[in-house]
Amino acid sequence: MNREDIGETEHDDAEALAAPGLPEDRSLLILDDDKPFLHRLARAMEQRGFVVTQCETVAEGLAALESVPPAFAIIDMRLNDGNGLDVIQRLKEARPDARGIILTGYGNIATAVTAVKLGAFDYLAKPADADEIYHALMATTIDKPDAQENPMSADRVRWEHIQRVFESCDRNVSETARRLNMHRRTLQRILAKRAPR
Repeated sequence: MNREDIGETEHDDAEALAAPGLPEDRSLLILDDDKPFLHRLARAMEQRGFVVTQCETVAEGLAALESVPPAFAIIDMRLNDGNGLDVIQRLKEARPDARGIILTGYGNIATAVTAVKLGAFDYLAKPADADEIYHALMATTIDKPDAQENPMSADRVRWEHIQRVFESCDRNVSETARRLNMHRRTLQRILAKRAPR
C-alpha cells in the first residue's frame, strides 16, 4: 500500500467518524440562490460525509434530479426563478425514499403544511445553521415546540391566515387578493415580507 492509498483510507475513516449513521447513499442536493450561504452549507455538509451537488435555480435543481435523484435535499423555498416546493414535489416523484427539507426566511404554517404534503420531511426557518440542518436531515421524528408555550401574536395570526388562503389558491396572487377582499399590491407587499414574530 503506497502513501496515497493510506491518505485515502484515513480520509474515508475521518468521514465515517464525522457522520455516524449516514446511509450508504450520501448524495445531497442543495438548492439556494444565496451564493455565500450555498457554498458555506455545501462545505459544512461535505465535512459531515455528504456528496453535495450545488444548484442556484429551480431549473438547475430540476435538471439535477433528472440525472440522478439524490437521497437527501436541502431546498430554499423562494428562488429567483420559482418556488422550491416544485423541486421537493419532483424529488419525491423521482425518488420516494428521498429525505428533503425546505429552508425559508418566509416561514408560515400554511407553506409548512404544503411542503410536508408535497414530500418534505421537515421545514426550517432561516437563519438555520449546519448542525440544525444536519439533525433535521437525519432525524427520525420531527420535534416542534408546543403552541401553548409560544402563542402567536395577532400580526402572526393574520399573516398565517393570508398564507393559508394563498396556498389554497395555488399561490395565485390575484385570486388570493380577490378572496381576501384586498388590493393586489397590498397583498404582494405582505407576501414579500418575512413572517412577523
